[in-house]
Amino acid sequence: MTDSEYYRTIALGVIIGASLTLLAFYMVKPSPETPPVTPKNNFAVVDRYEDRCNVVQWTDQHSATYKYFLDCK
Repeated sequence: MTDSEYYRTIALGVIIGASLTLLAFYMVKPSPETPPVTPKNNFAVVDRYEDRCNVVQWTDQHSATYKYFLDCK
């Protein structure tokens, strides 16, 4: 093995080792804290149906349309 092959092998080993070390640090780093989930106010009980079901109004808050459905337990 000549000197140039030896130095080339050492350089390749250093590059691969540094890449694996960086990859390991990236995979082990702690994840950022997620913010708490805030409930959305896109549902509202607007009436009763036959004293046993709630009439619920729903909107997606991006349009001016409302949809209604019954919530019978």
